[in-house]
Amino acid sequence: MSKKGLIHVYTGNGKGETSAALGITIRAAGNGLKCCFIQFLKGKPTGELSILNKIPNITFIQTGRTDYNFHPTEKDRELARKGLELANKLLPEFDLMVLDEINVAVHLNLIELKDVLELIKSKPLRLELILTGRHASSELIKLADYVTQFKLIKHPFYKNLKARKGIDY
Repeated sequence: MSKKGLIHVYTGNGKGETSAALGITIRAAGNGLKCCFIQFLKGKPTGELSILNKIPNITFIQTGRTDYNFHPTEKDRELARKGLELANKLLPEFDLMVLDEINVAVHLNLIELKDVLELIKSKPLRLELILTGRHASSELIKLADYVTQFKLIKHPFYKNLKARKGIDY
């Protein structure tokens, strides 16, 4: 009997979607599962990038520009489409796959929701699939087995405090 992989959606306007996905990736790798973590929109070197690529069983890939600023360009669309193509290609190779910030990529019209839904439908039965980012669509939420919403209560950004290396990225 084969294990059925489930679909997770981590969304909301609070901090923590990526961190939660990183946590489950580390847990899965620690238990011998082969993991792939693909970051959409992000291309800047981060603490997670430098450490996760050193952990056996984890493949960490960024598919965004190093200078992304939430004003999408045609280059962002091209990179997001390539990221989705890569995810489709790699699906059979992994036990767990994270598509980090894919909800935002859909929200910004960098990739089509229908293409993400097709990816989900084509995933191997055993694959655990995690989709993160704000603005998860209602269709995606209905399809998912786990949905966690991160709610912003308070954030240092609103006190004009900058993101801190090692804590926020």
